[in-house]
Amino acid sequence: MIPVLAISAWSGTGKTTLLKAIIPALCARGIRPGLIKHTHHNMDVDTPGKDSYELRKAGAAQTLVASSQRWALMTETPAEEEIDLAYLISRMDHSKLDLVLVEGFKHEAVAKILLFRSDTGHDINELTLDDHVIAVGSDVPLSLQVPVLDINDAEGMVDFILHWMKVL
Repeated sequence: MIPVLAISAWSGTGKTTLLKAIIPALCARGIRPGLIKHTHHNMDVDTPGKDSYELRKAGAAQTLVASSQRWALMTETPAEEEIDLAYLISRMDHSKLDLVLVEGFKHEAVAKILLFRSDTGHDINELTLDDHVIAVGSDVPLSLQVPVLDINDAEGMVDFILHWMKVL
């Protein structure tokens, strides 16, 4: 099974910023990462006025838009209460990936690196260090039962991730 690693933290901690740094660093080292991003917002990846948007809004349960550069599948889930991460991972083409990175999903039972920034208004004691936390990325030194990584050192994070992938 493909390794899955979540990057989880409170809003404003820098999950996306970190992923924007580690994804190209992983690629530079020959790793093909995929990404699943969780959002609490009512998001739409389609553009109002475009044919695909109009057809989806007309009632299509799934809409696949394709070009020579990329394709995207949009699935309507009005009756779903919560997104099923395992199902989303199963939708990815594992033959094209070495790792699935997940932004968010902090309550899922997958390996995760939690992020902590001292200036976000949260206390370190608020971190939930469950059995799935493999490390914490922080901007201050911490004394924890898991490795503490420098949240501002993308290459160091990638070194840790690559080591973790080899151990699996």
